[in-house]
Amino acid sequence: MKKLTLLLVVAFASFTVMSQSSGIFTVNGLAIKGYDVVAFFKDSAAVKGYDSLRFTWKDAVWLFSSTQNLEAFKKAPEQYEPQYGGYCAYGVSDGEGHKTPVEIDTWTLLNGRLYFNYNNKVKEYWKKSQQERILKADANWPKLKEKG
Repeated sequence: MKKLTLLLVVAFASFTVMSQSSGIFTVNGLAIKGYDVVAFFKDSAAVKGYDSLRFTWKDAVWLFSSTQNLEAFKKAPEQYEPQYGGYCAYGVSDGEGHKTPVEIDTWTLLNGRLYFNYNNKVKEYWKKSQQERILKADANWPKLKEKG
């Protein structure tokens, strides 16, 4: 029953992301809801970026909390870019995969990569089989990233 509920939540969420045709998860044009992706790595924290410290990359606006983080991202965006464009790692790994929005507090750093999940309940499921899910998501992502 729990799996069915989880699948229904993820399926519903995927319908709410109709506007997510981008390979990067954005809200109001801001990548990762305006959070500084470099801060996850350097500060081990979710830190909101400032509108005055912005950079456009992959058709999304990325915000940063410091000039140093902005410059670090400019030099090596692939190093800091969240996996699967910041969409839910569990959702991308599920079956054929789908782009699902995320909550920022679900972030995980694993082997130098940043992952997000739809919510903390989904994150619990993802953590139970992370390595297997990552392999599935890695296989699904190339065909999903350009889909709407």
